[in-house]
Amino acid sequence: MPDPKIIAWLCHRRFGIGGDGLILLNKAKGYDFGMQYYNADGMESTMCGNGGRCIVAFADFLSLIKSQCIFSGVDGEHTGKIIAREGNCSHVMLSMKDVVDFQQLQGDFILDTGSPHLVRFAGDVMKIDVVAEGRNIRNHATFQPGGINVNFAQQEGEGLFVRTYERGVEDETLSCGTGVTASALAFSHISNKNEGVIPVRTRGGKLNVHLKKNGHGFSGIFLEGPAIQVFNGVIDLNDFNCSPNNPSF
Repeated sequence: MPDPKIIAWLCHRRFGIGGDGLILLNKAKGYDFGMQYYNADGMESTMCGNGGRCIVAFADFLSLIKSQCIFSGVDGEHTGKIIAREGNCSHVMLSMKDVVDFQQLQGDFILDTGSPHLVRFAGDVMKIDVVAEGRNIRNHATFQPGGINVNFAQQEGEGLFVRTYERGVEDETLSCGTGVTASALAFSHISNKNEGVIPVRTRGGKLNVHLKKNGHGFSGIFLEGPAIQVFNGVIDLNDFNCSPNNPSF
């Protein structure tokens, strides 16, 4: 397992590369590859939906796959497909785990879409203090010891606008794939939309969630959207020893 301090350094937006997390593409018997995801705090985490789309695009960039793949994640098997390419942008379709059941708690929805999420619907999401409210819910005794990711969702036409507070990052992130998926499933339930595509806008861009209601749960769930390579390079991990973000410095 990589050193959590090194991962936190790599993800640091001032002293490292900067990112909401680190994804490792590993060998995995019986699969095209395995995906391992770490939050920005350096700790291994549960499934990352947008990270899943990115790792499919990365495997395609490395010529490890030919447009389609099957890979293993912490929550099980996923399929990925490159449905379009334009320059450094790949449009990726990613299968998500079935959601066999979900809970409603005082008007909120609790779902596990590979990571645990709470979805709360609101009238004007942009007016919400996502960091303060999200942190309060994430740390509530009800969701301990692991905590929960918190999504604030607002209906926009036939779709949603979603903002998310992510545990491990301990901040609002511009887009959360498993959170977008959870929000779309909750919206499908309250709007009686049993199957189809729900468009979701986040501060980081637009995604589509494909779904089919199956009893009290959902199957045939796919997360669709762009994955853009913005940089590639090499970093020497020995630099960690002289980083101001290294607690031992």
